[in-house]
Amino acid sequence: MTAVATPSAALDKKDRNKRRPRTPAEWILLVLAILGAVIIVFPMLLLLLNAFKSPADYANSSPLDFPKALDFTGIKVFWETQNFPHALWNSVFISGMVAILAVVISVLNSFAIGIGRVKGRTWLVLVFLMANLVPQEMLFDPLFRLYDGLGLLSNPWSVIITFTVIQSAFGTYLLSSLLGTFPKEILEAAAVDGATRFRALRSIIVPVIRPTLSVLMVFFFIWTWNEFLLPLAFLNTNDSLTVPLLLEQLNGERQTDTTTLIAGTLISTIPTVIFFLIFQRTLTRGITAGAVK
Repeated sequence: MTAVATPSAALDKKDRNKRRPRTPAEWILLVLAILGAVIIVFPMLLLLLNAFKSPADYANSSPLDFPKALDFTGIKVFWETQNFPHALWNSVFISGMVAILAVVISVLNSFAIGIGRVKGRTWLVLVFLMANLVPQEMLFDPLFRLYDGLGLLSNPWSVIITFTVIQSAFGTYLLSSLLGTFPKEILEAAAVDGATRFRALRSIIVPVIRPTLSVLMVFFFIWTWNEFLLPLAFLNTNDSLTVPLLLEQLNGERQTDTTTLIAGTLISTIPTVIFFLIFQRTLTRGITAGAVK
């Protein structure tokens, strides 16, 4: 006869697992995780400690000291003197367009390479990989001349086009490897039922790899948001500045209003924190369920 586990036996086993002492390796991993969290949170604590100090309080105290009194001068000066809402919109628009366009292009490219099995597939994937290894400094002069001739300087589309190409190169490399292992039987069954290639891509492949596409879109958005070097070359008017470029303007050549710069940095991190909180579950799902089964 087969023994059937009773609910009480299952609860006893669960209690024994809870009382199991941690191994030395688990304690080491726990300590490392705590240290990593402290290192990550420490810059944010510095921002909170110093963003609400007056200029005199900041000059006469250590960055680790608490403010003597809450002072909102830095936040007020930053909000009144800098066009932060417009710069925020520029960053959201540029990053959002790059994320969407790069994912779409990556899916189409990887479908042709991974599913279509074009000739020279390995060399094509290698070319896309090498595109991510090109230093951005090498792109300054040719792209500046190109956009100057097209009249796209100080236009957000100059940054959108540039980073769509760069990000989609990485996305194509990643998705081509993923779609190269996609079960051909599913696509053959869809073809027998009369599905076209585009219908198979839209109704079969994209739903299966949607978690991976969500993670790619979030990463593309964050990577583009943090870009500084190329936008600095292409966006040189006040109406076209992004958030990182707006903060760079506060860092003067001879004198810097440190409290205003810290307050502006704190305000600028709020949208990214909100974005992370919204898409945190998307990242978790994509990392754990992104493989093709």
